[in-house]
Amino acid sequence: MGSRNSIGIFGNALISTLFAAAIATASTSYAQQVIAFVNGEPVTALDIAHRAKFLQMSTKKVPTPKEVMDSIIDEILEVHEAKRFGLDVSEDEVDKAYAATATRMGIDAPKLTQVLANGGASADTLKRRLKAQYAWTSLVRGRYKASLEIRDSDVEAQLELHKSADKPDVGYEYIMRPIVFIVPSGSPDATVEARKHEADALRSRFQNCNDGIPFARALGEVAVRDQVSKFSADLPQALRQILDTTAVGHLTPPETTKEGVQMFAVCAKKETKSDTPEMREIRDQMFQQKFGAKAKRYLEDLRRAAMIEYKTTDAKTTDAKITDTKTTDTKTTESK
Repeated sequence: MGSRNSIGIFGNALISTLFAAAIATASTSYAQQVIAFVNGEPVTALDIAHRAKFLQMSTKKVPTPKEVMDSIIDEILEVHEAKRFGLDVSEDEVDKAYAATATRMGIDAPKLTQVLANGGASADTLKRRLKAQYAWTSLVRGRYKASLEIRDSDVEAQLELHKSADKPDVGYEYIMRPIVFIVPSGSPDATVEARKHEADALRSRFQNCNDGIPFARALGEVAVRDQVSKFSADLPQALRQILDTTAVGHLTPPETTKEGVQMFAVCAKKETKSDTPEMREIRDQMFQQKFGAKAKRYLEDLRRAAMIEYKTTDAKTTDAKITDTKTTDTKTTESK
């Protein structure tokens, strides 16, 4: 077999040709034309067209043909390898991840599907991406758990290097009681505003949890939830700022939720230096660096062992191994 570089030269030219054909045509017959096989799994012209549009929507730039094919190939290899180790992501899990993606975008799943379709992609394209990400992450984490561990001493050393005088190395454990002013679903805006005024009234007179919690329970259509404990390292910065500026024994500002108008009674704050937001951030950065390097090497090994076959629509094509840049067959098998 020829060098990997020579394979790349021929392969890239062929990919570009097939990519152009896949994108240029809108015919249903050609959309189902198989453009390549990755370890036996077919990649159609429609797969390529949708993936190209999806990457363009995600990155805000037009992807190269190689970027499009690499994206598809990597996903197939990741899912196949995960299945080899008994890891499979169910359709229900994928659907939940898809819905969660939509929620983060501030829309629902049907709207996300519409957005993707309007952009020339498809819901299936994103769902394949999510499935591969979940399966691959679980596989790499599971197989290399020991080598991916981050020692506390390493985190502390990095923290010392990045220590800032205006960022004290301290975190908090917050002990809280959620208080919800119930608002029935479908209520008019005026009802929500009225409940907000009631919540503000309670907030102005709430001085401590011992007296305030029983008083809140006695109010009409108000639910006092069980005590919750949260560490500052687990919370987003915006929420940490709210809790840090709320004195012990007082309520956070009211916010509208699906249940109604919610506040948190901050009943205690316990200082901790074992798991601060800064330590968590550094630990996460170190883990991502290790994980990224390990996953990259793993995928490179899979690519080298993969059988990737590119095809064209020429009926007179024949199979051939790519051995050098002079190969002229229109159906080729690439072993990396």
